Amino acid sequence: MRHIKESDIFLSKGQLINAVIILALSINAAQAEESINIKFAFYSSAWTVNSDDGMRLMLFNNSEAELILDSITFLKNNQEQELIKFEVQTKIPPLGYAEKEFGYVDLLKGNECILRTLAENWKLVEVSNYTLNPSVRNLIIEDTESFRIYQCSEYVKTKWIKSSTEEELESVDWVLFHFETK
Repeated sequence: MRHIKESDIFLSKGQLINAVIILALSINAAQAEESINIKFAFYSSAWTVNSDDGMRLMLFNNSEAELILDSITFLKNNQEQELIKFEVQTKIPPLGYAEKEFGYVDLLKGNECILRTLAENWKLVEVSNYTLNPSVRNLIIEDTESFRIYQCSEYVKTKWIKSSTEEELESVDWVLFHFETK
């Protein structure tokens, strides 16, 4: 019977470190490909005054390739609510900005956090897929005597195309509803 030595089974520390580095790099590369490189924010003056003003979508392409944002679909948390889909179809230059105007769409329905926050006289200022600290969603993140910020979250499905390859990509990520009060 052959005796197996410990060195036959285990990797050396150097081999193990190299394997971990290679694995981490491949995971990061895969995640970078799957994650959205487009940061976006919806704004509407209708949220702060009683008006029928439309909505503006501001876009930033965080990649070095031209991207086309195809659509953003709000996946309302309440199963009884219908999805809200924006057909964007807008080119965004590498490391650049673009914008698109829409008619007013009610993004506030079907979310208990949003309805409760509005009932407490908070004003919605933007809906975006970025924040400084996503771990503070649904919390007051700044509370001074003159100014407070609050955030509610929902999920959206975003579809975009890499112009150079015509590869279609999509991801499901969160968006934050940013509220302020004075």
